[in-house]
Amino acid sequence: MSAAGPSLRRRRRGPSSAADESAGVSPGPLRAALSDDSTEHTLLRSSSNGELPAGAPSPNRQSPQQQQPPTPSRMRRQMSGTAVSRDESRLRKIATRAASGLVMIGLFAAILLSGHVYVCALVFVLEVLLFRELVTVRYHAFFDRIDSTIPLFRTTQWMWFWVSIFYAYSEFAVEMVKGDTKWHYLLEYAQLAPMLSFCLYTGTFVLTIATMQAGHIKFQLNQLCWTIVVLCLTVGQLKYIMHNIYNGLIWFTLPILLVITNDIMAYFSGITCGRKFIHRTFVELSPNKTWEGFIGGGIFTVLCGWYLSRFLARWKWMTCPTNQLTLFPHALDCEAENIFHEATTYFPSQAFELLPRAFIRLWPNVVEMCSVDGDAGNLTACISGAGNQKHHHWEMALSIVPIQLHAISLSLFASLVAPFGGFLASAIKRAYGIKDFDSIIPGHGGLMDRFDCQLIMALATWVHYNTFVKITTVSVSKLLYMYKLLGEEERRDFLEKITQLSSGK
Repeated sequence: MSAAGPSLRRRRRGPSSAADESAGVSPGPLRAALSDDSTEHTLLRSSSNGELPAGAPSPNRQSPQQQQPPTPSRMRRQMSGTAVSRDESRLRKIATRAASGLVMIGLFAAILLSGHVYVCALVFVLEVLLFRELVTVRYHAFFDRIDSTIPLFRTTQWMWFWVSIFYAYSEFAVEMVKGDTKWHYLLEYAQLAPMLSFCLYTGTFVLTIATMQAGHIKFQLNQLCWTIVVLCLTVGQLKYIMHNIYNGLIWFTLPILLVITNDIMAYFSGITCGRKFIHRTFVELSPNKTWEGFIGGGIFTVLCGWYLSRFLARWKWMTCPTNQLTLFPHALDCEAENIFHEATTYFPSQAFELLPRAFIRLWPNVVEMCSVDGDAGNLTACISGAGNQKHHHWEMALSIVPIQLHAISLSLFASLVAPFGGFLASAIKRAYGIKDFDSIIPGHGGLMDRFDCQLIMALATWVHYNTFVKITTVSVSKLLYMYKLLGEEERRDFLEKITQLSSGK
């Protein structure tokens, strides 16, 4: 019976084997598979009786290869082909992003060293490309409808852009002319800038209304609203960035580096600690963002801003304001503002009263101040064992550059507010079903993918500068310009007042 079983199975497989051979398939692997199947069937039947065939491996016994601890190379060999491909693709993408990032940093440093005019040119080119990426989102989404029904659609969009650019930066150009006596002969033409801006606005306004179609007014109004939003995001938020550049390159460079630091450190904090402590979703618009990444990025950004601002304050190329429009850079020489000079400040002593004394004594540079013979006006450092001394307060002197305090404020904004510019960009991409705004930067996507947080940061820097650093920007050249606008009697009064101020009366 046992001898007949295998021979019957071989006879039943005969026709299929012949068919396989006629189809060009070797029967060897099929026999091996069926043989393995029969062996497994025998093992199962024997194990159900509580016994194993001779030479069969024990189910509880692992082979030497299975007993070895897992290593990265062994785990990678055990991964499926799809998982290996996905892992390699991720590593390749990280390498591409890193290489592109290094190239961008190198170009940024080269342009910074080239001079203020070239930095302004870089900003202008970026604004053009950012506007193009954002308006293209809806243009591609509704291309068929726009191309066939709305005349001059792209023309009017770009006309609105150029009108906004002229209005935003003509004011800056007039300020530059006022600030340099060599350009004062252009003032009569500069005064025409507001009128020219208004003429361009009215012409674009009339053309936009004239191209509206009766059956598509609602759609065209939606597109016009989108264009206005894009102009607010790009030109509106970057209106004062040229002022940041000429107020001192540090007010342009430091905010950019703070946002870059926050972006990088939030990414690494997210991939290392994401959802290990806080499992709640951070922002629904961007599910990959985590609380750990947001908090970690903020901490590292504040630390980086503290030391980076002190480093940049050492270079006059960064701290000196200028009003020179030169194509060939030259060394800047100026009397640095007080915020760039090292100063000594004292940490509030009231904060130490909330802490245990044993803990305070562990802090470096903390001195215990005592009054002598109960006289609060006679304070000196406490001496252990002195009977005539009584504790008065704790004192800690810090040697800092005041720009570091401003850097903390900017770092907090870069960590808490600027990332929401990125969330807005994520919402736009999610709404229109796109992964990136463009593919101009390998591994990163479009310019908007990288500069989404920089736009509002530039505006915040200008507000901070004019509120806490230098409320008004007055120079001798501007005073001379204003003096020329006065009448004869007003000039005499002005000179009389200046003379009185000079004599101390």
